[in-house]
Amino acid sequence: MLKKTARKAIRKACSKWAPPPRMSIIEWADKYRWLAPEEAARPGKYRFDVTPHLTWPGNPLDAIDDPNVTEVVGRKSAQVAWTSGVMGNAIAKWIDIDPSPILVLFPKAESVKQYVGEKLEPMIEATPRLRKKVDLRSRRLQQRQDFKKFPGGFLKMVGSNSPASVKSTPVPRVAVEEPDDCNLNLRGQGDSIKLAKERLKTFRRSTIIIGGTPTIKGLSAIDAEMELSDKRLGMVPCHDCGKEHALSFDNLHCPDDLTYSHEVYGKKRPEHTYYACPHCGSSWDDNQKNGNLKHGRWVATAEFRGIAGFNLNELYATFYGSRFAVLMEKKLQAEYAAERGNIGPMIAFTNSSMGESYEYKSDAPKTDELEKRAEPYAEMTAPPGVLLITAGVDIQGDRLAVVIVGWGRGEESWRLYWNELQGNPKDPSDGVWRELDQLLATPILGAGNVRLAVSGASVDSSDGNTSDAVYTYVRDRQRYNILAIKGASIDSREREIYSKPPTSVDTTQDNTKAAKYGLRVNIVGTHKAKTLIDNRLRLTGSGPGRMHWYSEMRADYYEQLTNEVLAPHPRQPSKMVWQKKAGRRNEALDCEVYALHAARSLKTHLLRDSEWDQLEQQLMQPALFSSEEPVANVPRRAQQTRGTRSRVR
Repeated sequence: MLKKTARKAIRKACSKWAPPPRMSIIEWADKYRWLAPEEAARPGKYRFDVTPHLTWPGNPLDAIDDPNVTEVVGRKSAQVAWTSGVMGNAIAKWIDIDPSPILVLFPKAESVKQYVGEKLEPMIEATPRLRKKVDLRSRRLQQRQDFKKFPGGFLKMVGSNSPASVKSTPVPRVAVEEPDDCNLNLRGQGDSIKLAKERLKTFRRSTIIIGGTPTIKGLSAIDAEMELSDKRLGMVPCHDCGKEHALSFDNLHCPDDLTYSHEVYGKKRPEHTYYACPHCGSSWDDNQKNGNLKHGRWVATAEFRGIAGFNLNELYATFYGSRFAVLMEKKLQAEYAAERGNIGPMIAFTNSSMGESYEYKSDAPKTDELEKRAEPYAEMTAPPGVLLITAGVDIQGDRLAVVIVGWGRGEESWRLYWNELQGNPKDPSDGVWRELDQLLATPILGAGNVRLAVSGASVDSSDGNTSDAVYTYVRDRQRYNILAIKGASIDSREREIYSKPPTSVDTTQDNTKAAKYGLRVNIVGTHKAKTLIDNRLRLTGSGPGRMHWYSEMRADYYEQLTNEVLAPHPRQPSKMVWQKKAGRRNEALDCEVYALHAARSLKTHLLRDSEWDQLEQQLMQPALFSSEEPVANVPRRAQQTRGTRSRVR
């Protein structure tokens, strides 16, 4: 009896301290995962037969297990089980038999609450092995709603709008949910997704899962991630011809019924919708499509460089709410609304059903068209018509981007310089600031051998990491019309490009950082400035508002100038705002905005012909007396309102 008890104790100890079983995510989920009523319409044992695309050869779950894969990307529609089937199964297996610290990034804190309440905690409660590992009782073992501790690791869930949460935790595993909704400018500290990726750097083996629905073409973060991947397509064979293809809404058809008429659907009957094989024309119904899905496979269409990418639209879903008839109803309703000026439903259908980003049609000139319009004048020389000069300076972490612009009658403008000064802008004593001084003080040869100087400059101070250095630089140069600026918020779209900073009534209450440096920050009406520049890019030839650039302009200028799109704000769809294209640089556009702001501070938009004549006379006078000092032309009305100086230091 004693021997039997001893053997039992030994077996129990061996079971407790035995290494975890080696199995894939698919094997673990198939054996141990359970679904709760809160997270699925069909609760009970987890079944992969309702999501066959998750078990095809080359599937995302096997990619997560693959040590050669560092990142798994899913560009997806709704109803394809990414959150539960991919991210959920991976997290569940890691908690149970492969524990480690895990960070999950959501668009905002409210999204964390929804995920925990609707998916994570129900999954833990429904799955016996997870219940043993994660104690959901509040305040026990440091458990919180956004932090779950388990043997060997923890699960931390954060909103993308919290810099401290995103930056604080080194982890070997990161998941990002809906990257297009995440904050891409985290309080001036950069892209929250890139900051989350930085958490992986200290680990030799790391994994990141990024899945989301695309939004606007050119702005979509998930599109940008997909471009770096091997772009796998789900190839599905036809039950008639046996040839395979990636499921596409181009093959979804609804024939006309001439005896039928509907206010929204017209002659279409969505209930008659069918899918046609692009190879043989065979018609598929929903059951046949679902049967064909069982025999699919993932095929890479680009070079594999550590990132596995998966394109998924709602045609790959087998759920009742994703039947052909339902999808056709959504499509016809979206088309009906778009024809009447409401593109919202079409954007939603393109994103959430087709799994694609919506492309706005624009008549704005392309980069190659702009480059062809370049003119044969040299850098740092002012063609005839330039009567005053301003500069725009954008501050980056390791450089200053600078545009110098010449202005003439009707705000016709000529680019005179575009380049970047390398250095450490965070340090006020760094040589890059002296280099900027030298650049802004460099004489620019104009028509009639007149030497012009920069009359004003606007310097970006919105980055909290470099604002001290900017304020230090601007403080001693305000008398030369050098201004510290910040862009207006999206709620200030009607703000003028230039407006004089208000003077505080009670200076003792002015505790801003800029005030401590003895200056006031100018708020730039960026929305109006970018809209004006966008309109002016369409103008050709010479005359008021026209924009010119020299033939030796750095090629990246044109791309950066056009790297923003006017589109609905991702979290406030009713507001059309200028947004940077994902993964692209836009310093040239920002510099143009700042140079325009500096010009508006000199009243260029208000000058009458007689005042432009006066500026021209001011330029000619030094030439008459052979003055060697370059002229920083300032309109008299600007001198009167701001007390500016007409010559550089």
